[in-house]
Amino acid sequence: MADTYRCFWVEKDAAGDVQQSIIDRSVADLPTVESPRVRVAVRWTALNYKDALAATGHPGIVRHFPHVPGIDVIGEVIDSDDPQFATGQTVIVTGHELGTSHHGGWSQQIQVPASWVVPLPQGLAPREAIILGTAGFTAAQCVQALQHHGVESGSGQVVVTGASGGVASIAIQILSRLGYDVAAVSGKPDQHSRLKRWGAAEVIDRNDFIDESKRPLLSARYAGGVDTVGGTTLETLLRTTAYRGCIAACGLAGGHELQTTVYPFLLRGITLAGIDSAMCPMPQRLEIWNRLASDWKPAGLEDLANEISLDDLPAAVDSMLAGKHSGRSIVPM
Repeated sequence: MADTYRCFWVEKDAAGDVQQSIIDRSVADLPTVESPRVRVAVRWTALNYKDALAATGHPGIVRHFPHVPGIDVIGEVIDSDDPQFATGQTVIVTGHELGTSHHGGWSQQIQVPASWVVPLPQGLAPREAIILGTAGFTAAQCVQALQHHGVESGSGQVVVTGASGGVASIAIQILSRLGYDVAAVSGKPDQHSRLKRWGAAEVIDRNDFIDESKRPLLSARYAGGVDTVGGTTLETLLRTTAYRGCIAACGLAGGHELQTTVYPFLLRGITLAGIDSAMCPMPQRLEIWNRLASDWKPAGLEDLANEISLDDLPAAVDSMLAGKHSGRSIVPM
């Protein structure tokens, strides 16, 4: 194993401006962690919205500079203090502080606490696992939340917003596989045919979906929803969800503020379920990855994948932040 590794380095210069570069670092400089720790050779990483923010030094994501983004890793154990992880074993590392306050997966090596590491389950190839990544893990949590709150396949139509993004596109595939009637909301007309191929029974233009009126309730249309957008999109979904429905909320690309009333909750008894992937407890984390490797495994994963190099990441980050990105950009390391 080489004594250096290549990584995507984000730092601030003397003027306080964020700079990006791809550099070689010494293995001796890997962040130290408390034992038991695992050192992983990164085989695959990916681009998520949180990574795009980290790559540009967003203060809500990056707490310390210099920094390495990347909240998704599929790799092989180099060495470990924990006997449950053997040298050469393929593992998944997502969430926790990876790529935020801890150097992340846009790197040929990482060193993390053993409590962050999940064995790759049978039924998933490494490439499939990285296409899923945090996006698939989050999508599966959203589906789990709907089911937990009684929104089943026969309950009525379920809406998925931000439908061409990574989380939403996988959520559509899982829901469709489970027999749900899925309506996909998207502002990208060129993606409508893909959305139907992934399992959406109906595709709604974002401008036709959003209702900016101040009415506290709108016609009850949806049994539930997966919202990856936030802002006025989530506000509309709250007002159009039917009695005892549930919305799983996991994104804020459309805004972090929420202007609503208590009427959807008091008069229709709906549930707004917040989805946090980073700190998901390990028992649930293992359950979800096993589901994604078996009965919830999307059939169209390769259709989502766009393979790029480490050098391509700056352009991909710009595309994502401009709202022009779709599917899953994966990076072989």
